[in-house]
This record gives sequence, C-alpha cells and structure tokens, in this order.
Amino acid sequence: MNVDLASQWDSLAHNLEHCVGETILKEKLTREQCLRVKLGVDPTRPDLTFGHWVVFNKLKQFQNFGHRVIFLIGDYTTRIGDPSGRSCTRPVLTPEQITQNAKTYLDQAFKVLDVKKTEVRYNSEWFCKMNFSDLLSLARQVTVAQLLERDDFAKRYDQNAPIALVEFLYPLLQAYDSVMLQADVELGGTDQLFNMCLGRQFQRFYGQSEQTVMCMPLLVGLDGVRKMSKSYDNYIALNESAKNMFGKIMSLPDEAMWMYFRLLASEPEESITLLRAEHPMEAKKALAVKLLKQFFTEAEITEVKRDFETVFSQKGTPHQIPEFSKNALPHNNLMDLIVATQVYWGSRKDLKRLIAQGGVEVNGQKILDPTAKLENATPYVVRVGKHIFFRIV
Repeated sequence: MNVDLASQWDSLAHNLEHCVGETILKEKLTREQCLRVKLGVDPTRPDLTFGHWVVFNKLKQFQNFGHRVIFLIGDYTTRIGDPSGRSCTRPVLTPEQITQNAKTYLDQAFKVLDVKKTEVRYNSEWFCKMNFSDLLSLARQVTVAQLLERDDFAKRYDQNAPIALVEFLYPLLQAYDSVMLQADVELGGTDQLFNMCLGRQFQRFYGQSEQTVMCMPLLVGLDGVRKMSKSYDNYIALNESAKNMFGKIMSLPDEAMWMYFRLLASEPEESITLLRAEHPMEAKKALAVKLLKQFFTEAEITEVKRDFETVFSQKGTPHQIPEFSKNALPHNNLMDLIVATQVYWGSRKDLKRLIAQGGVEVNGQKILDPTAKLENATPYVVRVGKHIFFRIV
C-alpha cells in the first residue's frame, strides 16, 4: 500500500476487536474501488443505542474515505430474533411492531451517517420471495456441529437449556444477507463474529469475493457490567432528550466512561491520560458535553449542563422540569404516579428498590414506601434518583 492507503487502513483498523480477511481488504483498498460496507440491525425496539453508535462511527470513517455504506434493516430476521448472547429464545414481535420500530431507525442512524452515502435495504426484499426449497439449500451449507461452535449455543446446549430450531436459522439468514448485498465488509459487535464469518462461507459458495469481517468492542451499559442492550434496559438511545442523555451519561460508573471516550468521542489515549488526572465528575461532564454535540445545539447542551450542576452542586431544582396534572395521571400510589409520567426509564422492580432505598423525594422529603399515597391539595416536586425531576400540579 502507498502512504495514503496505509493511513486509510490504520484509521479503519483503529479500535477493532477482531478483523477477519484483513489481506483481501487491503488488496481492495489498493485497487481504490468503492467498497460496499454492510451493517444489519433488527428493529426489535424503536430505539438505536450508543452501542450502535460505536459501529456507526466506523461506518462514518468508511464514508469519509469514499466507500458505500449499506444500512440493512432486518425486518424479516426480526421475526426470528437474533439469539446472539441470549440464554433463551427471544419473544416474537408482530409485523405491526416491527414496521413501527423500523420507521424510527433511519432518522436516528442519519444523526451520525451521511444519508447521501448510505444505501438503505430491507431483507424482506429477498426472504419474502424464498420458498422452502431455497431454505433447504441454505441449510445444506451448514452443519449442526458448526452451529454448536457458537459460544452462546454451546453454553445453552451444555446447560440443557432449550434452543429453538428457528434460532439455528438466524445465522444462516444473516449470512445470506451478505450474499444478496455483495458486501465487501461487514461490521458488527464481537457477539456477531460467528454470523459474519458464516457470511464469508456463503459468499464463497456462491462464487463471490469473501467479505472482510470487522468486529467492534461491545460498549458496556449503564450498569458498567453487561453490554449495552435494549434487552437489559441499560442503554442510552440516540433519540433521548438532551436532559435524559446528559443525565444517563453522568450516571455511568467512573471506570466505564473511558470506554465511551475511546469508542464514541474518538478521544486519543494521550487526551484520556490527561482527563484521568481530573476529578471524575469533571471528566464525565466533559464527556457528556462532547457526546451531546452530535445531537443537540450548544444552547441546549448549556441548559442541561447548568441544570445538572444546579442539582448536584447547589442541591437545587433544575430551571425547567416537566409538569403534570395529577388528575390526568392514572395512579394509585407514588410508584404508579412516577411510572405514569414516563420520565423514569427503569423497570418497576428497579423503581421499587430505588424508593425503598431512599432514592425518591417529594418536596425534599424522602418517601420510603412505594405504595405511599400523596396529598391531593398541595402541588409538589418529585425527585427520582439523582437527576430526574418533575412537578405535579
């Protein structure tokens, strides 16, 4: 490779966890051809997350180098549900739910990606045309032993946990997507490595050049332990409000934020070293400001940062908080009231625990009983956790 191509490869390889087919990708870069770079997402919920943003950043790099991104919406494969990292079969969504979820994906994706350099496809385009004979033809290319090499399948098999036959079909369908799209590169998280490598096998069978597989690290979620996932409810969505996004970033465990600096803010290691010398709170605020710039104006960021500092530094109430009419909210007690406002993003179980631990205040007074009844006459301000406020009138 010449110097420019070497520099391009260095940029594309930065932060990768795994790369399979590096040699063939370098050869294609040398030929200066426009690569077809695939990312598939299943619309299991209406939100794309910061975990997707990690991969979007890499896709954006490809776009900046003049390559074509294929953003594949798995409206058909969602009917099966990706078994990656799962200990049980995913629940089945209705066609209406899938369609509704898919509608939100493009607006969110194009907050990062260049719409003019992106080709949007749906895998129902080809799978709805397949017959049972076509499926059998795909199934002949893979052995059961090969599928059981997948880490999550192997664990479930060893533990005698059920594995639905339809889950075995998911990697085959994802692999066939790469054939239909004639992908040169497929991007995904490390939990997708098996499926993407199977795509190489299928492309070889169909006489195509094998795609290069590039795996990005899995972004840790808000709990600082498990990968960020909609299934675990430990995620930050790309369509969050500025206030929620800022607050969630600030709730990250201190050690987890450095991964966000690397994978989302693309901060170089020397800068991270300097940030580590600061107070964690200040470093985290710098992270929140930098990440919010991708989605919000300077004025919006300044306002949510000011409100956050008012709450944490001055123990006050934010300047602007949501306001609800108590009569308009269906509720029987404090927990029902909070859930009805939809300002709290956790589960009822987590909320119940938060209240019992003293994490909820009404007009500055801690309420420890989730079933507590609230007074009818007096307006009040409710604080949930560290950074969620709302007013009942």
